[in-house]
Amino acid sequence: MSLILTFLGKGGVGKTTTAIAIARALATQNKQVLFIGQQAGDSLSMRLDSDLTSDPKLIAPNFAAVHLQSTTLLEKYWDKMKGLESQFLRTPFFKEVYGQELGILPGMDIALGLSYLRECDAEAKYDVIIYDGAGDLETLRMLGMPEILGWYLRRFKQVLTGSAIGQSISPFVEPILRSILQVSTTDDISQQAGEMSSVLTRGQKAVNDPDRVAAYLVTTADRYAIATAKYLWGSAQQVGLTVGGVFAREAIATSDFAPLTVCEIPDQVAELAIPDPLRANLAPKPIAINIADKQVKLFLPTFNKKQVKLIQLGPEVTIEAGDQRRNIFLPSELAGKQATGAKFQDSYLIISFG
Repeated sequence: MSLILTFLGKGGVGKTTTAIAIARALATQNKQVLFIGQQAGDSLSMRLDSDLTSDPKLIAPNFAAVHLQSTTLLEKYWDKMKGLESQFLRTPFFKEVYGQELGILPGMDIALGLSYLRECDAEAKYDVIIYDGAGDLETLRMLGMPEILGWYLRRFKQVLTGSAIGQSISPFVEPILRSILQVSTTDDISQQAGEMSSVLTRGQKAVNDPDRVAAYLVTTADRYAIATAKYLWGSAQQVGLTVGGVFAREAIATSDFAPLTVCEIPDQVAELAIPDPLRANLAPKPIAINIADKQVKLFLPTFNKKQVKLIQLGPEVTIEAGDQRRNIFLPSELAGKQATGAKFQDSYLIISFG
């Protein structure tokens, strides 16, 4: 398994430059590093002085890079799905549709990027994978996809397993699940849902583990850049993603991001000594559940009580903050209890159960 890092911040603050510098520094520590770029244009190829494609290319010792193209990935996964479909269905449904003619629909880019990231992690070839995407809510939604899809699966599983439409779409669900989520073949839609849920749960656990996935903020002293970084910091908690620290391209007030460590770096950085902020396991965790005290604590920096909505439905609690929603599935010890109160204290939302 790899350590997956990504960088968040306002456009133009130097996220890609910082990410490349850290990638090079990690490579010099004899770590196998894969840099995944998923941004428009050829700027990454220009920065690395190499013609990048959708296949990893060695840039320097221990340092490989790839520039994802959504059309190439869609064609690859579509052809894979068609092969599985022809293997398991007597009359393949998609055989006359070709990957080369498919257009990219909104949201496909992040789904394809997440699938590629997951494949690279499963290969276990790299010690560190650095994902360089938009670095905004789009990146957070990509990393939060396993948890969100898991919620939809729980909500709609009963509908699909008990309805005629669920049984009718089962032959088409299976090859799609096998190709994108790499689950095994079954004839039971309920079992398919169970295997899909297992894949999504593993993805969610990885995102929630700062030793597996972590984000870092990048900002300048510009007040709009600081405001964006703070907003993304709070939003990252809503997908269970730990923000391990801040890389400041200029001198800033460290109190803006307390208790995170702020590392000031040169504006024209080429290589960077790895600072303490990369130890994300020392940063506040997005969520902590205390069974004995019957409390759930969520770290929600930059938000206040008026900006947060809380809804409980059975064993699940939905937290809305900013433009993000998080669904928390309570442990069995708290699942039958109702929320009796909520308060903000030191950037934590503390929910008590009776």
